[in-house]
Amino acid sequence: QVQLVESGGGLVQAGGSLRLSCAASGSIFSIYDMGWYRQAPGKQRVLVARIDSGGTLNYADSVQGRFTISRDNAKNTVYLQMNSLKPEDTAVYFCSARHRIFLYEYWGQGTQVTVSS
Repeated sequence: QVQLVESGGGLVQAGGSLRLSCAASGSIFSIYDMGWYRQAPGKQRVLVARIDSGGTLNYADSVQGRFTISRDNAKNTVYLQMNSLKPEDTAVYFCSARHRIFLYEYWGQGTQVTVSS
């Protein structure tokens, strides 16, 4: 079992920045691929960024060049640095941990990000 707790969400003006954090506990953090997803009202949850257990990065086209995902295995934490925020980035952001071999996945409770125009 993995427990995930997100933090760092909030209200920011367009063009601003936020850094989300996701602290993991309960298992060996380094063997999990970590991801950030978001879900806007009335829409499906979609991948924003992923960093696998080997450090390979993957970003959605909509955030490429503005968002940066990173992980600190010593702190069991994954981060999402979000710059140049736009109103369309408004959503609940969820952290996920996916076992790199068995592919079972865990989710955090989500953190709200609201970008005002």
